[in-house]
Amino acid sequence: MSAHLNAPQREAIRYLDGPLLVLAGAGSGKTRVITHKIAYLIQECGMKPSNIAAITFTNKAAREMQERVGTLLEGTSTGGLTICTFHALGVRILREEAKVLGYKPNFSIFDSTDCYGIVSDLAGSVDKATIRKLQNVISNWKNALVTPDMAVKLAQDDTEALAARAYRDYAATLKAYQAVDFDDLIMLPVELFEKHPEVREKWQNRLRYILVDEYQDTNACQYKLLKLLTGPRAMFTAVGDDDQAIYGWRGADIENLRGLPRDYPNLKLVKLEQNYRSTVRILKAANALIANNEKLFEKKLWSDLGMGDLISVTACKDPESEAEAVVMKLQAHKFEHRTTFSDYAILYRSNHQARIFEQYLRNQKVPYLLSGGQSFFDKAEIKDITAYLRLLANSDDDPAFIRAVTTPKRGVGGSTLEALGTYAGERHISLFAAVFEEGFAHRVASRQLDPLLEFCEFINRMEWRAKKEPPGQVLPDLLAAIGYETWLYDHEEPRAADSKWKNVQEFTAWLTRKGEEDEKTLIDLTQTIALINLLDKGESDFDGVQLSTLHAAKGLEYKHVFLVGIEEGLLPHRESQDPVKIEEERRLMYVGITRAQRSLHVTHCERRPAGKEWNPCEPSRFIAEMGKDDLRFSGGKAAGGEPDKASSGARLAAMKALLSGAKS
Repeated sequence: MSAHLNAPQREAIRYLDGPLLVLAGAGSGKTRVITHKIAYLIQECGMKPSNIAAITFTNKAAREMQERVGTLLEGTSTGGLTICTFHALGVRILREEAKVLGYKPNFSIFDSTDCYGIVSDLAGSVDKATIRKLQNVISNWKNALVTPDMAVKLAQDDTEALAARAYRDYAATLKAYQAVDFDDLIMLPVELFEKHPEVREKWQNRLRYILVDEYQDTNACQYKLLKLLTGPRAMFTAVGDDDQAIYGWRGADIENLRGLPRDYPNLKLVKLEQNYRSTVRILKAANALIANNEKLFEKKLWSDLGMGDLISVTACKDPESEAEAVVMKLQAHKFEHRTTFSDYAILYRSNHQARIFEQYLRNQKVPYLLSGGQSFFDKAEIKDITAYLRLLANSDDDPAFIRAVTTPKRGVGGSTLEALGTYAGERHISLFAAVFEEGFAHRVASRQLDPLLEFCEFINRMEWRAKKEPPGQVLPDLLAAIGYETWLYDHEEPRAADSKWKNVQEFTAWLTRKGEEDEKTLIDLTQTIALINLLDKGESDFDGVQLSTLHAAKGLEYKHVFLVGIEEGLLPHRESQDPVKIEEERRLMYVGITRAQRSLHVTHCERRPAGKEWNPCEPSRFIAEMGKDDLRFSGGKAAGGEPDKASSGARLAAMKALLSGAKS
């Protein structure tokens, strides 16, 4: 098992004398360390799988880890082993301990759209920016473990006082709906463990060894949860890289890395510095760049994969020339090296930069994948069906009630819903419960009440079935009963209806399959939907160029990488000019460079359109910081003030490649 491991990796796997921090540089095999350590704990140390938890940041990483552990431990049972995200672990804890916190075990998990609706109602505002800002402030408070009462006391000015009041009302509304948001999935278990030592001890005894991936991305709340779970024994391995901490804007706190040696004086540090991904030149540039940041821990990546090609830096006249140059160069490179499209990635700082590259790739008939696009679960038709499922799981879920009762329409109008909402508000009960109350029946005409009663009775019948029968039996009946397919075709253009109905069928097939595989009822599955993102399935088989933001590319690797728009104002971003933010932007550039295995191409523009004007652009300071030795400059001023030759040069290269290809 250990034949493929280097000495520091072996040391990290076998160290069990207390807390361990594995400082894992880009491409240094950190997933290998985590998976081998799990196998080591089970096979060599005789630990029960059910006493081990590995915590990741994405569902995709959790799945990959699960597969790798399965392969390593073939023939050994891994039943009970926990490999999941922080949020999924939070859900597991809360479901089991819901009663202690005053929730029903089948509470709802609200996504940001549901929460947006609540915040906008409370704020009495329709201004998107204001509501998003409020949502952000509330989220940051929760991640920093600030309660609504604390927020009210801490408020410095009117705006903060307003936000604190909105936070208090928001928390109360969620509780009334028997619902939690994403931040609660970490904050509530922390609260639970702090207030109930007996519950804390139960979980500490259950999860005896914890491994945390991407530790530099944890926020204050997640760190607190880890501390409470590992308790005085502190048997954990944290794997992270301070040079790849790029989520400060999302509340991630690099202080958590700094805090580990302080909170755990007996912390052992193991550094993984051998990179198995990139050539020497790429790593030299990455090391030179990141040396400009203040270091928490000294480390230098090295590789024995050979020097590799020079890194090309191309100045382009404007975004059009840049997109043309990149697409031409990519095609020529693919032709010359007989590669596949999926060997290439075009990475950028902000989503808006993708559009022009998409246009040029489409014009050249180059297949591509856009990551960070709309998730499957964000599609209206999937949200429609999910609303019904959420209501089956928790009849107090008001946003789900409103969506389900009005889609498809079933004779329940706005004024009926308003009367129901007012009544439920006065009685402090959910909309669903209010329908059955005598008091409400006196307020509305029977023609208003009847469709509501019919709807709620239908939900009750379905709920009874959903708890007992497999999803494959309940779902088709549910869809037929609500007439969703007919409703779609009545309300949409035929092509849109086709595609939406196909999505619904794919969704139901997926739920049916998952129900069979995991022996789960529709109710169980509904509770996991909020945490799963369906659409990182199957994309890997598609041969296309990957277009992605730098944030979304973290953790991935590509043979050939184009970093585009590397200019002052874009990277580093114009809103990130203070020293702390510049360091995070530099880490983002570092993440970009270290995605590349064989070749790296950097481009920047000399001007960009701003309305009707053109703004001149400066190459990013990060290019100079990569050192001159391994870079080759072309185009623009670098080539002696001649006009940009990149695109014509790429055309020439493509022609030459075609000719030499024809000869061979």
